[in-house]
Amino acid sequence: MTGDELRQFFLRFFEDRGHKIIPGSSLIPRGDPTLLLTTAGMAQFKPYFLGLEKPPSPRLVSCQKCFRNTDIDSVGDTKHLTFFEMLGNFSIGDYFKREAIAWAWEFVTEHLKLPKERLWATVYLDDDEAFNYWREVGIPAEKILRFGEEDNFWGPAGDSGPCGPCSEIHYDLGVEAGCGRPECKPNCDCGRFSEIWNLVFTQYDQSPDGKRTPLPKPNIDTGMGLERTAVVMQGKYSVYETDLFLPLIQRICRLTGKCCGKSDSDDRAIRIIAEHGRGIPFLIADGVLPSNEGRGYVLRRVLRRASLFARRMGLDKPFLNEVAEVAIDRMGDIYPELTVNQDLIGEVIKAEEERFINTLDSGLNLVERLINEALEQGREWLQGEEVFKLHDTFGFPQELTAEIAKEKGLSIDWEGFQAEMEKQRERARAAGITVTLHVPDTTIEIPPVSEWNIQVTMPVGKFVGYETTSCEALIVGLRVKGQLVDTASRDEEVDIILDKSPFYGEMGGQIGDIGEVSGDKGRVVITNSVRLPSDVIINRGKVVDGSISVWDLVEAKIDVARRLDIARNHTATHLLQAALRQILSHRVSQRGSLVEPSRLRFDFSWRAAITEEQLTQIERRVNERIRQNLWVKAKIVPYKQATAEGAIALFEEKYGEQVRVVEVGEPAISKELCGGTHVKSTGEIGFFLITGESSIGIGLRRIEAVTGSGAESLVEKRLATLQGVAEETGSSPEEVDSKVKALVSELEKERKHSLSLERELSRRIADCLLEQTQQVNGVTVLSAKVPSLTMPVLREMGDILRDKLKSVIVVLATIYNDKPNFLAMVTPDLVAKGFHAGDIVKQVAKVTGGGGGGKASMAQAGGKDVAKLDEALNLVKSIVASQAKRARQV
Repeated sequence: MTGDELRQFFLRFFEDRGHKIIPGSSLIPRGDPTLLLTTAGMAQFKPYFLGLEKPPSPRLVSCQKCFRNTDIDSVGDTKHLTFFEMLGNFSIGDYFKREAIAWAWEFVTEHLKLPKERLWATVYLDDDEAFNYWREVGIPAEKILRFGEEDNFWGPAGDSGPCGPCSEIHYDLGVEAGCGRPECKPNCDCGRFSEIWNLVFTQYDQSPDGKRTPLPKPNIDTGMGLERTAVVMQGKYSVYETDLFLPLIQRICRLTGKCCGKSDSDDRAIRIIAEHGRGIPFLIADGVLPSNEGRGYVLRRVLRRASLFARRMGLDKPFLNEVAEVAIDRMGDIYPELTVNQDLIGEVIKAEEERFINTLDSGLNLVERLINEALEQGREWLQGEEVFKLHDTFGFPQELTAEIAKEKGLSIDWEGFQAEMEKQRERARAAGITVTLHVPDTTIEIPPVSEWNIQVTMPVGKFVGYETTSCEALIVGLRVKGQLVDTASRDEEVDIILDKSPFYGEMGGQIGDIGEVSGDKGRVVITNSVRLPSDVIINRGKVVDGSISVWDLVEAKIDVARRLDIARNHTATHLLQAALRQILSHRVSQRGSLVEPSRLRFDFSWRAAITEEQLTQIERRVNERIRQNLWVKAKIVPYKQATAEGAIALFEEKYGEQVRVVEVGEPAISKELCGGTHVKSTGEIGFFLITGESSIGIGLRRIEAVTGSGAESLVEKRLATLQGVAEETGSSPEEVDSKVKALVSELEKERKHSLSLERELSRRIADCLLEQTQQVNGVTVLSAKVPSLTMPVLREMGDILRDKLKSVIVVLATIYNDKPNFLAMVTPDLVAKGFHAGDIVKQVAKVTGGGGGGKASMAQAGGKDVAKLDEALNLVKSIVASQAKRARQV
């Protein structure tokens, strides 16, 4: 049975038993800040288990792509994977242990035809109920083992959420696959027993502090690893021998000229390249791009790890694209996002791999040098300071340093590494820069809004803002300082939940509404509105008059003018995307946006800088659509119908069965799935003006723009600037361009003339200085203060003096822009004797509170304190004398 057949077989088995097939979600979790990447099949169903959302069916089944970055360093053996597919059946308050166990046993024994004598079960220590159900299906008691929390209790996907005891099915691969010990049983590290299915009995909700409370209804969350089960079904011992990996392995062997089974180190490298080469395109297709933080760092880390091991096998040019192409060909039919984003995947991999290859050789040499030094000194670790320097100065990932060191039996001083990172943080804080630390076991903070543990048992927080800007509503929930309260009083910051709300909660790049909530007893100024994953809207604000209480009848009113400005910018983003797809390519896809009252920002996939001509075309196209005053309409339709009709969906979003489609024009020139607020016709936008275009990463561009009154204000400001320049130059606005060009040309002529005079002056000063040399321990030294000169001219003066004096140390100082500058030069004969210009100028500049450096033959520096310039020059003779003494000792 192939991997594709197994996937389909599983889904159909549970569909026949009343389960609804749900497409797997993106690797980027939606609305769950506790997860970096999707790590389990239940991640997208978490709101159902918590009662925050109503599931489309109480019985669900899916095949979920997953990525576990905690296993990166383990990839290379025969069993660990970062990217894998998880088959799972789920019960949301419907069936429980008996049915889950019975169906699992039926599937593996009657449908997969696995021999019963090779199957074992494990249960949680005190789970007698599960033990008895396994006995009912026919497993002997001696083949049902009990284990503790580490093995048979399933924690939440993240640091909070649904969890509970679990029961596993293990398959015995045979004595020949094991350690040979008589006590060898499931959970033995030898690998003889393969866990193919985990049945999680979700009974609790775990909070971030580890507290567990019973769920209103127990649930079932199961996970059958597709790759592991394929190993069993295809009679193999490793996932890399199955049809899921074989095409990748074959391509890598052809690229490297290596064969599997000849060398343990080569086999490990091939497995690493194959595994990472399969996961990388999935990450990129779901919107992850290389960066130095978060998901982007995970992608960068696996890509560079694969590149490192390829280099060790003799590949010194970019190659991962070819491996990714095999993965796309193999899995593109199942996961169409791979095919849709194939060009972007290729561009990102190529650019990132080329960037890393440029630093790889020097990085490897430095790591090897550090390892040799540690071994020579008898140390069993690499110093944290050294590892940090590799990371910070040379861009060599600390994880790769650790992996290479481990092969030599060395560890890393992580405390020292983190101490160096903290020093950099302090320096960065002083300069106003943010630094992200990437070390093992980092955690993600949960925003306070996620602490609302709302069980949706009645309609609350319903958004009515499409139809109205104000409404009467009931207060159904209040929170002050993180605590649920019945009443909030004057001057208290408060979060409010209404039974219905005209306030748009921040979502999809559009910021939340502001306004006020007022009743007979009090008034609250709303400063932000946010939306929970359950679509409940929370209005955040401050009580400015009286007090408000739960069950008060209030009037909720938004700031209408602000909403209209937001709507103009939001509709403009739709027109902008349509223009980009028409002028650049239909392959352009949105990668993010920000819609505020004053501006809009639109991020999209595109491989090259946009030319000025293209930007002009895009801007004109959008304004053309605005002048046409096209209707903007929204409708609710089934998701499949919307996509079939060509509606654009966001790459990272998870949509329900019914979706809102916003169309512009008839026939539509833009059609997108969107929950935001919009104008009724494009003419209301007024005017669209692009204010910036830039790169924000490999294969990613950003356009910023303004509309309506924002565009009007910008035009007025620019016209005022133009008029001001015209008046200053004594011309009309129409003549400003030619007038400014003439002035610039004239200034350039004067600058060249000034530079010529400065150089002539420097030559004459140099001639005068030839008579001012001194002898220090047999070395000719010239140190002098000269009139204000630019550094290029100061270097020319130094060249003249060096060439004429033949054997000399020259130190020149000048004051330029009210700051001291220094230049030091040493002729080759004196460099050979140990004199160093960089050391000299560094010590001299230090006297004035500055610093600098350079080569032994020439160096320059800057200072701060002009008053200490003479004192600094007086130090030159003693510095030269000290270097001369060291030179004699050598």
